[in-house]
Amino acid sequence: MSTRKVDAKDRAAQVAAMRAEQQRRDRRQRNLIVGGAAGLSLALVAAVAVPLVNASRERATVEAAANAPIDGVEEFTELTSNHVETAVSYDPLPPVGGDHNPAWLNCGVYTEPVPNENAVHSLEHGAVWITYDPDLPAEQVEILTDLVEGEAYGLLSPGEADMPAPVVASAWGLQLQVEDAGDERLEVFLERYLQGEQTPEPGAACFGGVGTPA
Repeated sequence: MSTRKVDAKDRAAQVAAMRAEQQRRDRRQRNLIVGGAAGLSLALVAAVAVPLVNASRERATVEAAANAPIDGVEEFTELTSNHVETAVSYDPLPPVGGDHNPAWLNCGVYTEPVPNENAVHSLEHGAVWITYDPDLPAEQVEILTDLVEGEAYGLLSPGEADMPAPVVASAWGLQLQVEDAGDERLEVFLERYLQGEQTPEPGAACFGGVGTPA
């Protein structure tokens, strides 16, 4: 066998070996890229999925609590519901029902006290009205705002100076007084009584009335 033929074979073998090694490197690089992308995708999915799962669990917890008696809720019966043009002397205050103005208060967040007679009409339509002590700290008011914003039948406003508690949630014939805006019962109260079974006029609007939310 000639030396030239041997050299040619050696070169061919070396080229084949180099190509094979390059292919192995390419495969490793592709695997690293694919594996990294898959890992990143899984991380992104987890980052999105975990909060969604947690939110779903929290929502289920609130819904379950809303189907059970809410500790501290006081019930008022035999409420009148006449339309009147005069001021009404309510008991309790904030009111939970009774005679009221023919015009309902538009639902939303208010930064000033609102007329009781208009707000009571909104309660008749299924609104939940949260009132708070005018001296409540700003961070507490922000918590209440977050609870009510986006709720079509949610009302929030400061109350009178002689509030019976720092925060009071009212629906038609029902009231819950709490000491702190972070009290978990407030969210449960909203869940149960926004357009809840207590509503004298379910489906009636909470817009197109009077008042301009902030």
